[in-house]
Amino acid sequence: MQYFLYLMLLPLSLFVFTGCADPDLKKDEYNLQECREELLEATDFKNEGSIDHIIVEKAQRKMYLYKGKEVKGVLPVSLGKNPVGQKQRQGDNRTPEGEFFIHRKLCSPKYYRSLCISYPRPEDIASARKRGVNPGGDITIHAQPKWNADGKQDAYTLSQNWTQGCVAVTNSEMKELWYAVREGVPVTIR
Repeated sequence: MQYFLYLMLLPLSLFVFTGCADPDLKKDEYNLQECREELLEATDFKNEGSIDHIIVEKAQRKMYLYKGKEVKGVLPVSLGKNPVGQKQRQGDNRTPEGEFFIHRKLCSPKYYRSLCISYPRPEDIASARKRGVNPGGDITIHAQPKWNADGKQDAYTLSQNWTQGCVAVTNSEMKELWYAVREGVPVTIR
């Protein structure tokens, strides 16, 4: 009997410790193992750092990727559900405006991969404090939810503003951005 219990537990322990299966992974979430491996290997890619400034034009729903003064790419984006104006508080579904920077890369179970933006800045916190509200946070440039992992619904998702204040691109575009953008790259949202 003990031997049988041992055999029953053995495969589970292998999965838990080797990362072959994630018991907490839901069917609507991405498996993060591949992403974590890419983070460790990111310095091996030749495109690393090929974009040195990002400008998001909210009214155009476009993201401009720069290397020096040259536009290297223009991507369609989705914004917060309430895109007009500056972000005022947590839950207003607005995409913040101003000068920010990429402060880290994040493997996201919900949105594939994300480039975290340095919001809220000290001035955003002070402004929100004066109004007695939380400024919000966790603003990123991220990819698509798992239900659109294959990209077949990109035209649909990019035709709407659906995020809670983030900037969304397709998974294939995020895969390229992931290697082209380093931490510290300035991001202008206007």
